Amino acid sequence: MLNPSLDDKDIINFEASLEPVNVKPRFADPKAKIDQDKSKNWFRRVLPILLANKWSFSMGITLMITTMMLGVSVPALIGKLVDSIEPALLTGDTNNFIFLVTVIFIISFVRFIGAAVGSYQLGRVSNQLEADLRSVVYNHLFTLSFSFFDKTQTGQLISRANSDIKTIQMFLMIAPMLLTSLLSFAFAAIYMLSVHLTLALASMIAIPLVFFLSVKLRRLTFPLSWLTQARQADVAVIVDENVNGQRIVKSFAQEMMQVNLLARAAKKLQWVQVRSVDVSAFYNPLIENLSVLGSVLVWVYGGWLVIEGEIALGSLVAFTMYLMMIQMPFRFLGWMLMLEQRAKASAGRIFEILDETSEIKDKENIVEIEKLKGEVSFKNVHFAYAEEPILKGLSFEVEPNETVAIVGQTGSGKSTIIRLLSRFYDVDKGSISVDGVNVQDMGVRNLHYHVTQVLDEPFLFSVSIRDNIAYGRPDASMDEIIQAAKAAEAHDFIELTSDGYDTIVGERGYTLSGGQRQRLGIARALIVDPSILILDDATSAIDVKIEAKIHKSLLKLLNKRTTILIAHRLSTINLADRILVLDEGEIIASGTHEELLRDEPRYSEILSQQSTKEIIEEEQGEEETDEEYRKRISEMLVQGSPNDEFKGGFDE
Repeated sequence: MLNPSLDDKDIINFEASLEPVNVKPRFADPKAKIDQDKSKNWFRRVLPILLANKWSFSMGITLMITTMMLGVSVPALIGKLVDSIEPALLTGDTNNFIFLVTVIFIISFVRFIGAAVGSYQLGRVSNQLEADLRSVVYNHLFTLSFSFFDKTQTGQLISRANSDIKTIQMFLMIAPMLLTSLLSFAFAAIYMLSVHLTLALASMIAIPLVFFLSVKLRRLTFPLSWLTQARQADVAVIVDENVNGQRIVKSFAQEMMQVNLLARAAKKLQWVQVRSVDVSAFYNPLIENLSVLGSVLVWVYGGWLVIEGEIALGSLVAFTMYLMMIQMPFRFLGWMLMLEQRAKASAGRIFEILDETSEIKDKENIVEIEKLKGEVSFKNVHFAYAEEPILKGLSFEVEPNETVAIVGQTGSGKSTIIRLLSRFYDVDKGSISVDGVNVQDMGVRNLHYHVTQVLDEPFLFSVSIRDNIAYGRPDASMDEIIQAAKAAEAHDFIELTSDGYDTIVGERGYTLSGGQRQRLGIARALIVDPSILILDDATSAIDVKIEAKIHKSLLKLLNKRTTILIAHRLSTINLADRILVLDEGEIIASGTHEELLRDEPRYSEILSQQSTKEIIEEEQGEEETDEEYRKRISEMLVQGSPNDEFKGGFDE
């Protein structure tokens, strides 16, 4: 066993592995990642993911090209069929006519099969690319440091991981159609030029103008596409904040303000979308209908050539069908250009995430610690958020299996200490070591396995209570889950829920009270049996009576691991062997509760900022009635209270 087991009665007892999650992943990682060369265009950077499915992609493209080439032969055969009608009527010999009909039917059937299978393969590849690209983005997000998420809005990330990726997938699914259309254009043009040069050139008279308009459309579309995606993300940000912050919105009666905020963002999105529609409404019909000019010329000039006997009627029929093949790319061109520009804009927004590098990285030769004693050392640690100094030369040590409480004013740097210890951020100066090993030399996952945090506002997933408790150990048995819940005094309230441990807690666990969420957070930490346990005000929302029971269980657990308490309640502070007083990023005092009360006035000042009623309740381990509270306060006033807020007497 890698860590000491918690073998006390009714406490946890299980084996743990080196990695925090020791079950096989259900899904394989993507076969490829994007090209890291930023100088390449967006398609070449995405190409490795596309080529990871090269067999399906090659089959799809091959079948599409094959069906296209078969399709190119059909107009020529139909032309011959038309020319065979008159001889058949004159001679009565229909063999050639029947043969051509049979060949055209067989080609059409083969084209149907090939197009169906080819479209399926290309659709499969495009959807696989969407899934792989989303996995690449999602996996990369977990490699980024907390500083990235500090400055990035959640809605922006959601938009880029969903709608932007979908835009790329849609373009790559449609793009092969344009490729086959362009190839059919080339083959059709060759045939037309071989039949009659002048007629072929007359049919293509509009192509230069169409090309010019297409280039102009492309230049207008890209900035509008980028702006559209950005403003869609802005709307997603507002919706995300409104949904997650609905309790605050309603408690302050600011529903209309949020509705107006969303309306303004939607109006900005509407403007750019209308502008995009204006551009496409003008250019797309113009590009499409310019090709009609070629049709008119073919029928007028081609009809005259048939009358003059220069070409056969069947050749003119074939010519008009080939003209439709030439026109097809132009019909798609404007739409495809808009899709391509949107895909380019979306790819650029995705690459902004994928090109982001993490500030927290494993070194090449990392140290993997299998069994940790739990010795913690901060030496001359300096740290600043956005150039605002938080810790200023902080130094302290925690012995193995020692419980240390850190107290201080709000903003003094208490939570920063535990974030640095878990290496959510790296220190600006100095060092932090665990068992004599600098945390920057350890593997990040290995460090997180040994160091577990319980925050004052634990995050719960929208899954069952059982899955939330077993989050750090998905392979934990039901008995281990129940033991952890009992140790956190959560078992009784869980049994009272509708489905017990299978109850779905809802988004972020808001169907539970704050105290219940905190108890589940404690159970989730206990089940992984960490060597270093950090409780960041982890019982602040728990009823005093329940907290006393939790502390009773914790007393059995704390002597088997190193524990750091970020505490405000005196009852929690009393669990510590030693207390560190933090002020403006520096340790100003260290000692037991009694020593600090006697020697350090700033410690007394920090404690006095709590409600005196809360302190009394915590010391007794039970709640008082209002009458008992008033009586005790009066007695304190007679004896002389160290709390300044009561020096002026008790006001009824």
